[in-house]
Amino acid sequence: MGFQDSFKALSDPTRRRIIELLREGKMTAGEIVDSFQMTGASISHHLSILKNAGLVTDEKQGRYIYYELNLSVVEEILSWIASLKEGK
Repeated sequence: MGFQDSFKALSDPTRRRIIELLREGKMTAGEIVDSFQMTGASISHHLSILKNAGLVTDEKQGRYIYYELNLSVVEEILSWIASLKEGK
């Protein structure tokens, strides 16, 4: 996982919206699907891309899988962007 995967994952507006939703905290795939007008399979595909890029993590709890924003990767990206502004 590197910046290339992260930026590619973030290039899609649906995935950026999922990231915004997860900013509020853990959500199940079903809760995420409820925020969109698309199939669960489509959202599952987007979640898989975000997970493979390291931007989200998942954890099974009972019969549900909860997705959560991976803040360490987000912080790494933000730090890199900030360093560009600082000229480092």
